[in-house]
Amino acid sequence: MNAIITGSSKGIGKAIARKFAEAGYNVCLCSRNAEELQKTAMELQGLFEKVKISARAADLSNKEDVLSFAKFCLEQGIPDIVVNNAGTYLPGNTNDEPEGNLEKLIETNLYSAYHLTRALLPAMRKNGSGHIFNMCSVASLRAYEGGGSYSISKFALNGFSQNLRHELMKDKIKVSAIFPGAVLTDSWKNFDNSDARIMEASDIADIIYAASQLSPQANVDEIMIKPVLGDL
Repeated sequence: MNAIITGSSKGIGKAIARKFAEAGYNVCLCSRNAEELQKTAMELQGLFEKVKISARAADLSNKEDVLSFAKFCLEQGIPDIVVNNAGTYLPGNTNDEPEGNLEKLIETNLYSAYHLTRALLPAMRKNGSGHIFNMCSVASLRAYEGGGSYSISKFALNGFSQNLRHELMKDKIKVSAIFPGAVLTDSWKNFDNSDARIMEASDIADIIYAASQLSPQANVDEIMIKPVLGDL
């Protein structure tokens, strides 16, 4: 079994990679930061010696890097699981955010998933199976102060997920959109979570893995997971 997780050198992506490696999946990782990526790959390989951990540094806002990473992954085997987790956050409101915010966020948060999925799909469709998870965020569902182009890009990723799910039904390939609320990652690195106010990255990994293990005829279309006390 093979899993591809993007944006996987730290945070949610790393937690997801660990979960699938622990379950016996060979895992293919990527991140823009080659040093952090190599460190994560070596850590996971040391923990889970029976699986293969493959890693390739890539900037998934760049289409050529996406296609190169897809080729690298397919050389490791046909993916059973694809988690489009690569993304970035730039705060701002649409009326006054810095010029270029929208382009940067669309390229990273939408185009990365779009181009990678399209490159992997021929092999997955030929295989007649697979499960694609897109990390959409609660910002895909509602406007909020400071969301701006980040929210726009995540709305677009949700739209991609819905269309992809509809198109791939006949191929028996599952598609799930994930809508996490606040999670303790670098976006919240200065937040004091000593009272466990917001979620852990492992919470997202656990729910994605659980959704991936259902019967072939069952698909979890959407998963919304939020702190028990609500988002901040």
